[in-house]
Amino acid sequence: MVTNPAGPGDAQSPPSGTAAVQRPDIWDYARRIEAGFPLGEVSLPKHLQELQAESIHIMREVASEFSNPALLYSIGKDSSVMLHLAMMAFWPSKPPFKLMHIATGWDFNDMIVHRDELCTALGLTLFVESNDEATARGLTPFNTDSREWARLMLIDTLKAGMDKHGFDAALGGGRRDEEKSRAKERIFSVRGPGQVWDPRSQRPELWSLFNGRLAKGESMRVFPLSNWTELDIWEYIRLCNIPVVPLYFAKPRPVVDRDGLLLVVDDDRMVYRDGEVAADRLVRFRTLGDWPLSGCMDSPAATLEAIIEEMMTSRVSERQGRMVDKDEAASMEKKKREGYF
Repeated sequence: MVTNPAGPGDAQSPPSGTAAVQRPDIWDYARRIEAGFPLGEVSLPKHLQELQAESIHIMREVASEFSNPALLYSIGKDSSVMLHLAMMAFWPSKPPFKLMHIATGWDFNDMIVHRDELCTALGLTLFVESNDEATARGLTPFNTDSREWARLMLIDTLKAGMDKHGFDAALGGGRRDEEKSRAKERIFSVRGPGQVWDPRSQRPELWSLFNGRLAKGESMRVFPLSNWTELDIWEYIRLCNIPVVPLYFAKPRPVVDRDGLLLVVDDDRMVYRDGEVAADRLVRFRTLGDWPLSGCMDSPAATLEAIIEEMMTSRVSERQGRMVDKDEAASMEKKKREGYF
């Protein structure tokens, strides 16, 4: 039985002055799942039904073809949908995947609160992997080049976590509409020794058939949300009442404008440049990462409906606020070749 001894958490509470805003509560969500997942109660449009069915099929293929698969849980909106689909795919059992989060120590506090509360409410096992050696050396996003930071804290930590736990496959929430290199990657993306990706060695995927065979030293990255769009994700979150991190919703937050990137000051480790002063602005995030490297956007969208309306008119990539994606030409593809998701 799912109970919340502390009562409903306040991580999902609406900002002051917006009492009418209703957002999914984590513990209510867990009780709905335990009670039978209202599998037939959510009326989805046809295209979302098809995407949902495809993603569930992919997850079941992973469970049947691999001996020790993991689900990479990055706490964002895509991970939230992916975890929801995994809970559906294997209900009433728990998903046969270990959850793994690559934590740098610079995640937004709201993200960590959400992660811990959700995993507790759903009764899921979570592995948190970090590069403690780099942290002990005093490396931070403020004194380290963004490319080196991504390599040490994300790529190397992910590869080490895969090796440490012996995972032969990992599910990730990447979508093809996000970025050029992801657009050309297969759903079942084989990684060679060292977990590197060679775009020239991709396997054909005909109809809904996937080749999960691995040679010695190989592993698989799997993307169940490949064919979803950002708008699909938000529509699904709204219709299925899936809880997400409150950072996605507009709220007055302390912001520093740094070279055109709006940075939210999340804690007292902020390193200010000369002349910089944090000022409250009504902002929200489209994509989440380390808070010193993730830009927010001016927006009044404080509800799921408002976010969806905003998405319908947006002509800017959601990843334009990610500093680690813009540090050099073809940045994402280079990171993926090195072992990034």
